[in-house]
Amino acid sequence: MNQIRTHLTSIRDRIEAACARAGRSPGQVRLVAVAKTKPAAMVEAAFAAGQQIIGESYVQELVTKAGQVKAPVEWHFLGHLQTNKVKFLPGIVHMIHAVDRPSLALEINRQWQGRDVPIDVLIQVDLAGEETKFGVREQELQTLVREVGELPSLRIRGLMTLPPFFPDPEDVRPYFIRLRELAQDMAALNLPNVDMKELSMGMSHDFEVAVEEGATLVRVGTAIFGERESW
Repeated sequence: MNQIRTHLTSIRDRIEAACARAGRSPGQVRLVAVAKTKPAAMVEAAFAAGQQIIGESYVQELVTKAGQVKAPVEWHFLGHLQTNKVKFLPGIVHMIHAVDRPSLALEINRQWQGRDVPIDVLIQVDLAGEETKFGVREQELQTLVREVGELPSLRIRGLMTLPPFFPDPEDVRPYFIRLRELAQDMAALNLPNVDMKELSMGMSHDFEVAVEEGATLVRVGTAIFGERESW
């Protein structure tokens, strides 16, 4: 478990260095430790090492782990979310990173109705048109943002993307630049219930480039917890 603390320190140092290169404050970037397939004990160890935000991609795993973890972590749901699974998330998650269709947004709104605080969500954008990835296409983004922004139990906080994998992180940079540009375009619309303060982009192999291009949430799993296991 000491390795988790060591890894977190290294990641934070690299985020700070990337911020320095981009003229940003490290306080503008939050680390999401992706604990997918990792046991609750590892989440507790990460929290003990100062890591507050924990990301999960599977509803069943999140619900199980949230019941096991006693530390007051901030849970973020990162994966593709089926509408019939939304009902398990209220009371657990602080943010949903991957809203990609009106039907999902409507179900989230239904499940959060009557709660004191709306759920913060990000709109997932598919910038490469990969068949294996989810997300709204660029040309449909404004329509989705407008529709989701009208739902009273959701608050749009920004955009998220899963770009293609390239061995050289520099090859991913154009996708991060494009997401930042799209966020600026959406912010310029001045829509109610919509702000674009958050950019969720960058993972273990490319988060430094993402930070240089404006990421406010970086999703790092393998570089903290090690290779994924089966769940």
